[in-house]
Amino acid sequence: MRRIISICKEVPLLPIAIIAAIPLALLGSWRPWEAAGVSLTFGPFNPGVGQWIVIALVVYTIVVTVIGMIDDLRHGHVGVDLLAVIAIASTVAVQEYWAAWAVVLMISSGEAIEEFAQSKAEGNLTALVDAAPRTAHVVTLPGVGARAAAAGADGTAGDAEGDMTADGFRKVASVDVPNAAETNKSTTQTKPYDAAGEHFETVPVDQVKLGDVILVLPGETVPVDGELLSGVATLDLSNINGEPVPREVYAGARVLSGAVNGSTALTMRATQLAQDSQYQKILELVSSAQESRPTVVKTADVLAVPFTILSLAIAGIAWAVAGTPLRFAQVLVLATPCPLLIAAPVAYVAGTGRLAKAGILIKAQDVLENLGRVSHIFFDKTGTLTVKQPQVVRVEKPFENSSPYDENHILMMAGVVEGYSVHILSKGIAAAGQKAMQELYARYENGQRLCAERDLPGHGRDYPVVKNIEEQSGKGVSGEVNGHAVRVGRFAYVTADEAGFTHVLGAGAAAGIAAGAVADSAVGDSATGTAAGASKKPEVNSLFAPLEPDEMAAYVAIDGKLAARIVLRDVPRENAKSSLEKLHRLGVKKLSMLTGDKEASARIIAGEVGIDDVQSELFPEGKVAAVKNATEDAHQNQPAWDKVVQRVVGESMTRQVTMMVGDGVNDAPVLAVADIGMAMTDGTSTAASESAQVVIMNDDIASVPRAIAIARRTKKVMLQAVLVGLGLAIIGMIAAAFNLIPVVVGAFMQEAIDVVSILWALTALLDRE
Repeated sequence: MRRIISICKEVPLLPIAIIAAIPLALLGSWRPWEAAGVSLTFGPFNPGVGQWIVIALVVYTIVVTVIGMIDDLRHGHVGVDLLAVIAIASTVAVQEYWAAWAVVLMISSGEAIEEFAQSKAEGNLTALVDAAPRTAHVVTLPGVGARAAAAGADGTAGDAEGDMTADGFRKVASVDVPNAAETNKSTTQTKPYDAAGEHFETVPVDQVKLGDVILVLPGETVPVDGELLSGVATLDLSNINGEPVPREVYAGARVLSGAVNGSTALTMRATQLAQDSQYQKILELVSSAQESRPTVVKTADVLAVPFTILSLAIAGIAWAVAGTPLRFAQVLVLATPCPLLIAAPVAYVAGTGRLAKAGILIKAQDVLENLGRVSHIFFDKTGTLTVKQPQVVRVEKPFENSSPYDENHILMMAGVVEGYSVHILSKGIAAAGQKAMQELYARYENGQRLCAERDLPGHGRDYPVVKNIEEQSGKGVSGEVNGHAVRVGRFAYVTADEAGFTHVLGAGAAAGIAAGAVADSAVGDSATGTAAGASKKPEVNSLFAPLEPDEMAAYVAIDGKLAARIVLRDVPRENAKSSLEKLHRLGVKKLSMLTGDKEASARIIAGEVGIDDVQSELFPEGKVAAVKNATEDAHQNQPAWDKVVQRVVGESMTRQVTMMVGDGVNDAPVLAVADIGMAMTDGTSTAASESAQVVIMNDDIASVPRAIAIARRTKKVMLQAVLVGLGLAIIGMIAAAFNLIPVVVGAFMQEAIDVVSILWALTALLDRE
């Protein structure tokens, strides 16, 4: 009911036209002025009360429509409502008042249907806009956040310096504030809310300052980008990247504007202003897509002109042959350009919304059209076809295995210290260590301090005790984990020990070194001590099998002895191969990989995901040249007849499109040179949108074929809606020209044709995957 009322407000002529049917039916031929001897006859016209009401509606409708046509022409759109104006005037001219009323109803209800269809098609996009945060709860506890710092600078907040803790909160003992926990005993809110109590101020989101501490209550939207201060939070990121499963984040993690907080209140510190936050960038992309008009829709506008001429020609011939102007009216009431003017843009807006719901944002609707033409796709390797950091594939112990630790113990301790490192391999080892820690915790009784199989302290703890972390840039990281000295990094780094290699490698290896069995090593750049009587460094290949071309390794020493080598490699995404197979099924002719990696490692990944064309060892300019050449070749291969069609209607029928898919971090130049640049992100940044026309917000390579499938289905639906609508209209006009369809019936049939074509266009919203 609310939606109906809203439509009636948008199209006030609709309820008026509906109500006008009552006096037309009851008072259509009533002429009370004749009793007084007054005549309102104008030539052949002698309308009654109800018929005069219809004439007034017709005049009003014609005036409004003509004004709209003029406005359209001023904005560069073709005003093709001329058919409606002529049709409604012709029905009055032949004194078909019910037909005139039906045409007025048709025009007004057509506007209502268009309004409904546009709102339905834009539903997913509108939902993103409606979800935008508008207010924020800024914590006003003394000494907290940017506002307190500003107040302190003015001398109004006391002596804050020295009383502040590292996270920006004032020490509890240094300020006299009410005990929020006591004042909120009756509430079941969570600790962040209890801590703030009533001490927060709700302000418009654009008034949030950098450094403000913000309280986000359960179910509320995070207002700006920031850093989580409270211990743990569960965030729904579906508005950002379409991810249906909430994500759990911990203190220190980045929280994004637009995320919806779960059942626990959280506190955060603002690190971006509202206009610079993540969700605002998403809204800018959505706004850009909504305001754009694809070439195919512009072409539909142009084609509406010859359709108008054709309709007038059929109507004129029918009038000339039949010898009655009624036939002219009969034809024109069935002439509807709505499949071109409404169904086409509705389909494309629906397709854009469907992409947004899938976590795929486009800059303009022209991109949606071009996505359906993609024939050659270039992929960056690292972070696009593969996961974003190398993954642990195995743990190897030295040939002389004297280490008492199994694989999980080694990964757990190495992962703990690597969690403090910024090295490229650190995240992969840390992730493997976290998994190993969970397995160890499940194996041992909760809180058990000794392993059941070995007398090793503390490995059953949920959280290991970590001390003395130290990283040496380019070499490795060391620390103490549950009382064990752990080193992870280059071979030379982990085997460097004041006690010599006897202590590090064990007696057997040392004896081999002393006997000269171990050759000089070129691994590492740090000199090490030597065993007694030995002047040689240990060689990696004497202790481990050679690595494959695409593998990397980090070495682990525990308590001064080399324990293992952790082998990592770039690993294809789990769904990379299936996604590329789907691209082939969609008709994409060629898939290529562009990478700066060496040929051998690039070929291995390409073989695993199913790519034949590999261009390796490329600098950024080499990638740009490869894509540029392919793009130019595709354009040069366009047939001459298609170039003529493109000049006439503004749209190519056969032109092939190239697309580059990258992670958007270092791919800006090559993304910009392709016909379509597609950046895969995890929703934490839309910086790639500066150079990319498509931004995948869920970091899922399966979104690449999904985007193409949605684009092709959108165009298919649009063409079906237009062709079905125009086909039915032309068949109806021909039938009316032979007097097979009465003028009143024709007016209602035209409305039915509009409804069919528009509803057909809305099927672009449906998920057919």
